[in-house]
Amino acid sequence: MKIIAIANQKGGVGKTTTSVNLGACLAEKGVPVVVLDLDPQANSTSALDFVPGDNPSIYQHLIGGGDVAELVLPTKYPQLSLIPCDMDLAGCEIEMAREDDHLVRLKNLLAPFKASAPFDYMLVDCPPSLGVLMTSALAAADELIVPLQCEYFGLEGLSKIVGVHQQIRDSGANSDVVLEGIIMTMADSRTNLSTMVINDVREYFPEVTYETIIPRNIRLGEAPSYGKSIIDYAPSSTGAAAYRALAEEFLRRHA
Repeated sequence: MKIIAIANQKGGVGKTTTSVNLGACLAEKGVPVVVLDLDPQANSTSALDFVPGDNPSIYQHLIGGGDVAELVLPTKYPQLSLIPCDMDLAGCEIEMAREDDHLVRLKNLLAPFKASAPFDYMLVDCPPSLGVLMTSALAAADELIVPLQCEYFGLEGLSKIVGVHQQIRDSGANSDVVLEGIIMTMADSRTNLSTMVINDVREYFPEVTYETIIPRNIRLGEAPSYGKSIIDYAPSSTGAAAYRALAEEFLRRHA
C-alpha cells in the first residue's frame, strides 16, 4: 500500500474534495483505496456519509497505540473504505507535541497496516495547518499531493508546503517522501488570473503539476452535504469528468 498525503496548510483549496472524489474515482476503476481522515473537522468522514463521532477515530490509537485495521469502515462505494475522524483529534495536537516521538508516531502506527492492508493506496486528508498532524502525515507518507487553488495566495501557500516537505526530508523523519503532484483546483477559465497561476506553477514545477485541472463547479460543493461523491451526486457534471480524468492520470503516473 502506498500512503499519499493530500496536504496544503491553506484551507478551502480542495483537500477533502480531492481525497474523497479521487478515492471514489479510483475505486470506480476497481482500485482498492482507503481514505484516512486526519482533519479534526472530519469533512471527509461526513462527505462519505458517516456521522463524526459515531465510530472510533484514529485519535485513541495515536495516543495509546492499537491496530489501525479495526478502524476501517466500508463505504457505499465498493473498493473505497474510510478511517473516520472526529473533533477529539483536535486535542491530539497538544498531547502529541509533548512526546519526543510525535513526528514519527503516525508513521510507526501505520507501518503494520501498510504492510498488510488490502489496499493499493491510502489517501490522507490533512488538516489546513502546519501543525503536528500535518507534519506527521508527511513523515508517514510515501508521496505528497498538493491541491492548489488557482489564485495569487495559492502560489504563496505552495512555497510554504514545499518548504515543509523539504524540512521533513532533511530532518530524517522521512527522507523518502516525494512531491508526487500539484493539482490545480477551483479554476475559472473565464479569468486571466486562473490561467496565469496555472502557467506559473507549470513553469516552476513542470514535472509534477498534473495536466488535469479541476474547475470551479457548484456540484462539487453540493455533493458533501448529501454524503456523496461527485460521481454519485452529479455523474455527468464537469466536476465528475475532471476527477475521473484525474484518476486516470494518477494511475498512469503510478503505472
